[in-house]
Amino acid sequence: VSEILRLNEDPNVQGLALDLPESLYSSKVLNAVKPEKDVDGLSSVNLGRLVHGDVCDCLVPPTVRAVMELLEDIGGKKVLLVGARGAEGAALQSVLQRQGAAVLSCHWKAPHLQSELRHADAVVFGSTKPDDVPVSWIKPGATVVHCAHDLLSEKHSYGQQNSPVAEKTVGSLAVAMRMQNMVRNMERWIQSQQYRKWDLHILKLEPLSPVPSDIEISRAQSPKAVDVLAKEIGLLTDEIEIYGQTKAKVRLSLLERLKDQPDGKYVLVAGITPTPLGEGKSTVTIGLVQALTAHLNINSFACLRQPSQGPTFGVKGGAAGGGYAQVIPMEEFNLHLTGDIHAITAANNLLAAAIDARILHENTQSDKSLYNRLVPVVNGVRGFSAIQLARLKRLGINKTDPETLTEEEISKFVRLDIDPSTVTWQRVVDTNDRFLRKITVGQANTEKGFVRQAQFDIAVASEIMAILALTTSLQDMKERLGRMVVANDKKGEPVTAEDLGVTGALAVLMKDAIKPTLMQTLEGTPVFVHAGPFANIAHGNSSVLADKIALKLVGEKGFVVTEAGFGADIGMEKFFNIKCRASGLVPSVVVLVATVRALKMHGGGPNVTAGAPLKKEYTEENLQLVADGCCNLQKQIEITQLFGVPVVVALNVFKTDSPAEVDLVCKIAKESGAFDAVPCNHWSAGGRGAVKLAQAVEKAANQKNSFKYLYSLELPIVEKIRTIAQKVYGAQDVELSPAAQSQVDRYTRQGFGNLPICMAKTHLSLSHQPERKGVPTGFILPISDVRASIGAGFIYPLVGTMSTMPGLPTRPCFYDIDLDPITEQVKGLF
Repeated sequence: VSEILRLNEDPNVQGLALDLPESLYSSKVLNAVKPEKDVDGLSSVNLGRLVHGDVCDCLVPPTVRAVMELLEDIGGKKVLLVGARGAEGAALQSVLQRQGAAVLSCHWKAPHLQSELRHADAVVFGSTKPDDVPVSWIKPGATVVHCAHDLLSEKHSYGQQNSPVAEKTVGSLAVAMRMQNMVRNMERWIQSQQYRKWDLHILKLEPLSPVPSDIEISRAQSPKAVDVLAKEIGLLTDEIEIYGQTKAKVRLSLLERLKDQPDGKYVLVAGITPTPLGEGKSTVTIGLVQALTAHLNINSFACLRQPSQGPTFGVKGGAAGGGYAQVIPMEEFNLHLTGDIHAITAANNLLAAAIDARILHENTQSDKSLYNRLVPVVNGVRGFSAIQLARLKRLGINKTDPETLTEEEISKFVRLDIDPSTVTWQRVVDTNDRFLRKITVGQANTEKGFVRQAQFDIAVASEIMAILALTTSLQDMKERLGRMVVANDKKGEPVTAEDLGVTGALAVLMKDAIKPTLMQTLEGTPVFVHAGPFANIAHGNSSVLADKIALKLVGEKGFVVTEAGFGADIGMEKFFNIKCRASGLVPSVVVLVATVRALKMHGGGPNVTAGAPLKKEYTEENLQLVADGCCNLQKQIEITQLFGVPVVVALNVFKTDSPAEVDLVCKIAKESGAFDAVPCNHWSAGGRGAVKLAQAVEKAANQKNSFKYLYSLELPIVEKIRTIAQKVYGAQDVELSPAAQSQVDRYTRQGFGNLPICMAKTHLSLSHQPERKGVPTGFILPISDVRASIGAGFIYPLVGTMSTMPGLPTRPCFYDIDLDPITEQVKGLF
């Protein structure tokens, strides 16, 4: 059984045939074989299909096929099965009955055996005939077929010459039938590897008015089991790893299987500059795919970012969409999910620990002591590990025997000489903890006085998260992890994770996180959740891998809708200039999300205070405020047009919006160059409320696309920063602090000048000043610092006083979050 189970999981084995002693043909052994690999067709699953008449979905046991071949036309005849037990006997009985035979089964010791043999037109012996059953008992002219489990022998020689009974043995014929089963099984396997049309069962929605809370809506819907969803969209059993009932990891092997399958259309959802009133990009993303698939019967996939627990417990709450357009179950989406962020935290902090430990050990040990510890004698043998050999090669030392290094070579090998003042790698935690923005490490006596200032970032701002989002394979991820620059040495040269010898360990911690997580919308359409948020301090896009897998699964006429964080000036710009460069994918359409009330704030509407009732400007018709605020929408459309991609404006409608306000926004959007502008009601109506948006997106995707990047990578770092500041944000110019200019000069000297730019800037304004709404002009954009994420592949300027660790407000969301100890239901997430 253990050998069968091993072969079940071997992707190079497509079928199993069992040749065992008769005593071992137990149900335990037969059912150990995966049904799809069961060449002999004797597992309970295959036998059940056969009995139910699902002959297309199963293989008929070779012995049974051989018997049927020998018996030929048996319709209306009486067939007696003697000694045919177990799965084979049941299969034989079922097939004979389907051919119209009257079948009776008995054992050798049955008292009525002689009488039954006298009346049978055909007799099938399922096991060796005892000598005390003479051939004379059998009806003259009857056909007798002998079966045996030993398919590879024909040792039976029943009967006598000139016998009135026609005797036949299945032997070689059963072997031939098994070979046919093998061929058929291989054909089925090959067919299963091809792209399959979706057979999606849509979940029915019955929207209520007024709209209940998100978590109530989520709980009212019964999601499909994730393995059922996976099968509906063409995933194979061995391509998913199930986490509970409603989520599963999808293996990257699918990309190889479907490599020749054409991609679907690629849609990006971005937004206007966010306000505290919210725009609902995630809700639009989900509403759009629900409309495409559940209402227009077009394959579509949503690709979302995994929410950070920082905002979930801090100020924003859940991020699974909202109303009748959300991912379910929403509490699983918002809490831990499949642990990717925890894996990133573990990998990030392992590297941070490795840096400080290496500084300590180099400062307290001689070259010889370091060498003896780094390359120890194990069982009398001293050898370099693979990552140490790679370091020797980079140092130009082409030796593999540790005993042959000179003192100078040993010193070069063991000393990274990290300058503690240049360490850029920070520790991370997935909680908004303002008191970790600046810390001191090394204060314990055991650290021998090697104290330095450091900080914590939010986990999703880790470069490892950016790598997860931009990587294209496990090998690519491993190489990127190794290239991460964590500090400079005392000569000003970069020190990498590979130099610290930690690359392999980081890859091990990230091996499951690299697989996208499959979930579903309220209407049962598929969603990938992968990589992280925070487009203000990271690049804020879901993963390249999730998008690539989804583009294969939807098929050539399908749509993949992915979301960029915050406004188009931040998330979308990074999507185009960083993510599209890494993936090679070309977007078909941009959906730009806006709301009337957010536009009113951009038009000069009063500030909004959390928990306080909205001012009348936001709840009553005010066409002037809307018109004034549309300047921000027009600017974001203009930014999109810089990249040559058609843009459709999705206006998220609230019940306080007047028809005149909605019409005004749509009119201004179209006049400003949008392909179309559509009011949407998916929050209150589900996919049905976004059908017009889906139709507009489908039309826009067929328009001529002249996608282009904003800047050439060959430009100097400062020029690339200036291009983004002036063309996207509308700044007059940029101003680098002396520290930022020094870093730019260092990165250029180190050979990193040709990387794209990932600006860390407030999301609340096109400028660096959060309070400046609308479209600020004439400002100088201050660059306070510049960092490098070499593994992820971008330069990372900090604009103004940008913080990489959010803080908790006076009244965080966690006041409302609770757990029912009886039902274990989560309360108050949103």
